[in-house]
Amino acid sequence: MSLPTVAFLGIGLMGLPMATNLLNAGYPLTAWNRTRAKAEALEAWGADVADTPAEAVASADVVITMLENGPVVDDVLFTQGAAEACRPGTLIIDMSSIPPELAKDHAKRLSALKLDYLDAPVSGGTVGAEQATLSIMAGGDKEVFEKADYLFNVLGKSATYIGPAGSGQLAKCANQAIVGITIGAVSEALLLAAEGGADPAAVREALLGGFANSRILELHGQRMIDRNFMPGATSRVQLKDLRTILDTAHAQDLTLPLTQRVYDEYLNMVSKGMENCDHSGLLLQLESLNQPARLGERDTQRPDLVEKN
Repeated sequence: MSLPTVAFLGIGLMGLPMATNLLNAGYPLTAWNRTRAKAEALEAWGADVADTPAEAVASADVVITMLENGPVVDDVLFTQGAAEACRPGTLIIDMSSIPPELAKDHAKRLSALKLDYLDAPVSGGTVGAEQATLSIMAGGDKEVFEKADYLFNVLGKSATYIGPAGSGQLAKCANQAIVGITIGAVSEALLLAAEGGADPAAVREALLGGFANSRILELHGQRMIDRNFMPGATSRVQLKDLRTILDTAHAQDLTLPLTQRVYDEYLNMVSKGMENCDHSGLLLQLESLNQPARLGERDTQRPDLVEKN
């Protein structure tokens, strides 16, 4: 049986390795990206490249969007005509992180066009995308979700059905709240240890064996010690996700003080020109509040410094 044809819209930090995994698994794939050169990087793996989103989806059985934010997804699907160019019965899987209410709206609009839809954001960063170990959280019709298992198995280690349309994005909000707050906690803990005279690398190693252990401490704690803030996931996107969380909480009459404080610090960080730094670079914002405190003596690696050299 031949594999379904996939259109992949959005070939960025996450989209590139995800699309590559699909190509390596044998899926016929057409790629589109606003900057065409990024999509052309997939030609070596056998992808076709389209000039427009509508062209990319015209013969697709499945359309995957991996775009930066809700307005971009909305523009690509509806303003640029991707949704109307799809054949009836096409499955659209939005793996971007967008507001839950917008996902619900997209579900209704796509259903009116006789298209299936899942909102299926991911967690795991570029490492998870490259290693196909992403955690996928999906909202939509459960039968549609079950039919998409074959694709999710190529992209991630686990796919969880959360509930109706928009539920995947609610799970992503929960994920990003934990990620953002925990990055802040790890930053504060390691700087506290270092300024007190302890070896932060040894402190991290000790904490990995106790209740403070987490994927954030493991990966981003090491990034902080190495002072490597080249992006796996950018601070700009983390800020966007935290804003979505706060807006969603406000609509539910909830107050989230920890999320609000972390949002404020990312906002300060981005305002200083560090929007393309990895989100573990929140450490840099903490250091700016505590000058001359600094975690380690290594040179700092961050995109804005590389661009200046």
